[in-house]
Amino acid sequence: MNLIFLGAPGAGKGTQAEVVSEALNIPQISTGNILREAAKNGTEYGLKAKAAMDAGALVSDEIVIGILKERIAQDDCQNGFILDGFPRTVPQAEALDAMNIRIDKVIEINVADETIKQRVSGRRVCQGCGASYHVDYKPSKTEGICDKCGDKTVIRKDDQPEVVLERLATYHEKTAPLKDYYEKQGKLVTVEGQEEVADTSKLTLAAVGA
Repeated sequence: MNLIFLGAPGAGKGTQAEVVSEALNIPQISTGNILREAAKNGTEYGLKAKAAMDAGALVSDEIVIGILKERIAQDDCQNGFILDGFPRTVPQAEALDAMNIRIDKVIEINVADETIKQRVSGRRVCQGCGASYHVDYKPSKTEGICDKCGDKTVIRKDDQPEVVLERLATYHEKTAPLKDYYEKQGKLVTVEGQEEVADTSKLTLAAVGA
């Protein structure tokens, strides 16, 4: 099954994509992680991506689609995949359709902006492997240390309050129209984000038939 997860920054779409990835045994492709890896490695595309991310802006379609094409061609995507963080705009969705990539369902995790602002301040990301945590909802076993690789967990620059407000505004302007795009294709399923992550997970797994 080929899935797309939509949701504002901090809505928990990455966490839910992880749950579905394990349940269906298909890879979760987070464009955020791929772009950050490229930025960290200082590749040509990575440096361009970093400049945009630091400004709270969206990375250009050309950069993202190039990286994504390579990823989807890998063997572990043969039985399906989850796109987390792509597409972010209608032109990107059109580009995805033009690449003849079949999308079965688009899952939107819907959470109010006010709730998101409170949540994001607790997010932590491993600077080594990119694993994500939250001080309240998904803490690492040892504070400040990644369970998976033992590197340090840090607050990403784009999780800081002023950048979050910028990212939410960008989401509503550029990404929210995707809901209409996929609704017209009959693929959109909206999951209302719950207070407890496990409750949201139950609704999400039901939405994908897992």
